[in-house]
Amino acid sequence: MLEKTTRVNYLFDFYQPLLTPKQQNYMDMYYREDYSLGEISDLLQVSRQAVYDNIRRTESMLESYENKLGLYDKFQKRAEILDKMDNAAENSQIQAFIHQLQELE
Repeated sequence: MLEKTTRVNYLFDFYQPLLTPKQQNYMDMYYREDYSLGEISDLLQVSRQAVYDNIRRTESMLESYENKLGLYDKFQKRAEILDKMDNAAENSQIQAFIHQLQELE
């Protein structure tokens, strides 16, 4: 469950501008602020089922964007390569460049 939450949070970070304000609000409340479906439905005065449906539909959209654009996958691959480079680097100047790249993420 934690792995799914982490993945959805990353996808949300990458693709949030592609979502409607309503979708952004639901996802932010559920995944970042840790509101329950019931709490969101009370605050927004909609049914719990409507909240659930919106979140699941938005998760599906995020996965679709990732399948097409692959931003999260590329991010993970870059991070892995930077880690390998950092571990393999013996020259302190190379390590400094690697750390500069990591700070850009």
